[in-house]
Amino acid sequence: MSLTLPTYKDVQAAAARIEPYIRRTPVMTSRTANESLGAELFFKCENFQRMGAFKFRGAMNALLQFSDAQKAAGVLAFSSGNHAQAIALAAKQLGIKATIIMPEDAPQAKVEATQGYGADVIRYDRYTEDREQIGRQLAEKEGYTLIPPYDHPHVLAGQGTAADELFEQAGQLDALFVCLGGGGLLSGCALAARHHNAACKVYGVEPEAGNDGQQSFRRGEIVRIDTPKTIADGAQTQYLGQYTFPIIRDNVDDILTATDNELVDAMRFYAERMKLVVEPTGCLSLAAAEKIKPELAGKRVGIIISGGNVDLTRYAELLQS
Repeated sequence: MSLTLPTYKDVQAAAARIEPYIRRTPVMTSRTANESLGAELFFKCENFQRMGAFKFRGAMNALLQFSDAQKAAGVLAFSSGNHAQAIALAAKQLGIKATIIMPEDAPQAKVEATQGYGADVIRYDRYTEDREQIGRQLAEKEGYTLIPPYDHPHVLAGQGTAADELFEQAGQLDALFVCLGGGGLLSGCALAARHHNAACKVYGVEPEAGNDGQQSFRRGEIVRIDTPKTIADGAQTQYLGQYTFPIIRDNVDDILTATDNELVDAMRFYAERMKLVVEPTGCLSLAAAEKIKPELAGKRVGIIISGGNVDLTRYAELLQS
C-alpha cells in the first residue's frame, strides 16, 4: 500500500491549527558565530518552545485532530524525553489521558517533567526491549491512540512549522541545518524550506555514533542500526520512518554528522556566547555548520536549535569535560 506523504500544504494547515497553543520562538544572531563561519547565521530557538523543544508543535498538531472517541480513550506515546513531554503537555491542555513509554536511562529531568504534566510513565530497557512492540500491544489492549515520535504525517507537518516561522522571521536563507533523529523535524522543515526557497541547501545532522540517516540517504533505502551510544539522547534512533525517509530523500541535500566532543563544544559556545541552555541533540545543527564552513562563506544560514531539555547536573559535567 502506497503512503500519501505530507506536503507543504499540511505544514501550512498545521501552522494555523496550532498557532493558539504554541510559542512563536525567537530567532537570535551572534556576531561571534558570524565571524567564525564567515556567514550570517540565524538561530531558531526551539529551546524556548513550550516544554522546551520543537516536539510540542507536532504533538499538538496530532492531538488537535483526534476524534471524540480517541480523546475519550487516551493517547499513548514512546519517547526518550522530548516527545514524551510534548504529548503529555498537549494532552493535559486538551483534557486527554496520556500514557508514555520511556527508556530506563532517559534523563531524569525529562521523566519528571513528563510526570509533572500528568502523564503515566512506563519504563523499558532501550537496549534489550522494543518500544514499538510494547506500544502496539498496550494500545491494542487499552484502546489508546499511539502517536509515534516522528513517523506520523501530523507530527512531521507540525514540526515543519519551526522552519516555516524561521523563513518568515529571517527572510531568505541559502542553507538550513536541522537536527536529525527519526526525521520528523528534518522532513517537515525540508518541506517548508523547499516552499520558501527551492535553492536553499538543506542539511540534516545526526550523531556520528548513530548515522543511520546518513547511511539511508547514501543507499536510497532505510538502514537500521543498533541503538547508538551518544550524549545526544534525542537522536538515539535506529532508523528513519516510512513517512520521513522519502521526504528526506527527495528534499534534503545531504546528511552530516557530529561527534560527542563537537556537541560539547557547541553547548559551551551557546552557554558562553549566547547565554543559551541547549541540550546535546539541539547542538547537532551548529556543530555540523562549523565543519563545512568554507561552503557557507557569505551565505545566510538557518540553524534550528531543537531543544533545551537537559539535566543540569549532566549539563555541568559535560561542560567541564
